[in-house]
Amino acid sequence: MAGKLTNLSRNVSQGLRGAWRSTRTGAPKAARSTAAASRTAGKATAEYMRRPGSRFGVQVAVTVVLLGALGLLATYVVPRSGSARPVGAGESSAPIADAPIALPPGAEAIPGAPNVPQPTPTNGALTPPPGNSTTVPSSTLSGWAAKMAPKVGISARAIQAYGFAELRLATAQPACRLSWTTLAGIGRIETNHGTTSNTSLDANGRPLKAIRGPALDGTAGNKAIKDTDDGVWDGDTTWDRAVGPMQFIPTTWKSWATDADGDGDANPNDIDDVALAAAKYLCHDNRDLSTAQGWYDAVFSYNHLNTYVLNVYREADEYGRKSAA
Repeated sequence: MAGKLTNLSRNVSQGLRGAWRSTRTGAPKAARSTAAASRTAGKATAEYMRRPGSRFGVQVAVTVVLLGALGLLATYVVPRSGSARPVGAGESSAPIADAPIALPPGAEAIPGAPNVPQPTPTNGALTPPPGNSTTVPSSTLSGWAAKMAPKVGISARAIQAYGFAELRLATAQPACRLSWTTLAGIGRIETNHGTTSNTSLDANGRPLKAIRGPALDGTAGNKAIKDTDDGVWDGDTTWDRAVGPMQFIPTTWKSWATDADGDGDANPNDIDDVALAAAKYLCHDNRDLSTAQGWYDAVFSYNHLNTYVLNVYREADEYGRKSAA
């Protein structure tokens, strides 16, 4: 399955790896869109939900690929828009809009499964330090993250946050079955784990330089979103911008703000906070990410673009395989 996905992704979306997209909305949206799937899947309707970011425009072509998922088939409709190119700060992606599609019920799709190493706390459990009855620091995974980092090529600090978010969701929403590799896949596509534009994460999990997307001013295919945070998060008092390692916009962060590390500051620039917020977002609406449909729906809700889902899958699957090697 990984081979087919990789080949397809190469053909339709070269250059999307590690780039952040600028045509985001993240604004409240509850439109429904219906798409015809394969004869096996039939017709399904999926709900567009408010998300950290998405890209909109004109779909000019589609490619259909069958993915074998643990012995079962899943059908994806993949858009292709001319020759793909990297998209970085100040640029906008090729305008494409997709409708969600249906996958066979029961199909499974955990990238890199089934041998992905699980996050392992230093003391064997998520327990608060002395004197703190509620907050568990992500540093309890520092040893595990240090072992994973050279295997997968991600900073230990970022892996620590992804693994911590998995463990927190495993307790709060065990039916979701979120894997840290999915968060890593999203982090890779959005900002290369908080390292885009030649920055890096400090010991506290915050970029040394602010990571902000282009102004959402209605140009270059962007949806116009006037300032909603007085520039508190994005430094722009005229327009909103996507912020931080996982690229939340201020309006979406207001709904999903999370203080994962208990420092009293729910901050979209803090990878601990934003990784857990992204995990909660992916798992909402009672999703089960151990199934192909659940996993697809979750990532598609984060960004309504099929090529985005495929690229996240490719990266997450690669991380899973490397971590298990």
